[in-house]
Amino acid sequence: MYSNFTVDCVILGFHEGELKVLLAERNEYPFKDWWALPGFFVDNDEEMEDAVKRILYENTGLKDVFMDQLHSFAGLKRHPKGRILTVAYYALIQLDNTKLKTKPVTNYMKQAKWFPVRNVPELAFDHKQILDLCLERLQRRLAYKPIAFELLPEKFTLTQLQLVYEGILNKSLDKRNFRKKMQNYGFLKELDEVQTGVAYRAARLYKLDKRKFLKHFQNTVAF
Repeated sequence: MYSNFTVDCVILGFHEGELKVLLAERNEYPFKDWWALPGFFVDNDEEMEDAVKRILYENTGLKDVFMDQLHSFAGLKRHPKGRILTVAYYALIQLDNTKLKTKPVTNYMKQAKWFPVRNVPELAFDHKQILDLCLERLQRRLAYKPIAFELLPEKFTLTQLQLVYEGILNKSLDKRNFRKKMQNYGFLKELDEVQTGVAYRAARLYKLDKRKFLKHFQNTVAF
């Protein structure tokens, strides 16, 4: 038996130069045929951690995704059935070919698809509010936590890093200034490697020195 509260999941990834969010197309009322954050009701006898894993898997087919709690939402008008509390969770994942392939394993969702965060369709319930709050939270944490690097592979280019920052901050950054600041902070390790398998001029690869990054927590990495 289902409880009177739900779980909703904000799953963010970086792909093809864009910050993207994973949405699911609903197959039942209310909001049938609408896109929504992956979510559903929690069973009465279910632990929250188990519910989050189950609901994400049922909606998208994704497994083994570590998620942090974002916020709870309990507005009177957020659900047509009345006050339905939802607890939102979020995750930042590195998108590879495995995680790009998403498919619901339940009949209450039609499909799951990645959308650029700045070009999402109209969302069901208050899910746009949940997504916006998540992005605002990330913008604040970007200055003192290595969240941008959680979206990137272990080895990345400065262009990829800048695109992640721009995606989270929702603004363009001056290329020369960004690179100068990043290199001056001292937590990027330049590798003796370049990109492979690209049609254009291969760019230098870098890695994050997390120990040095942590030293900057008392300061802020501001743009």
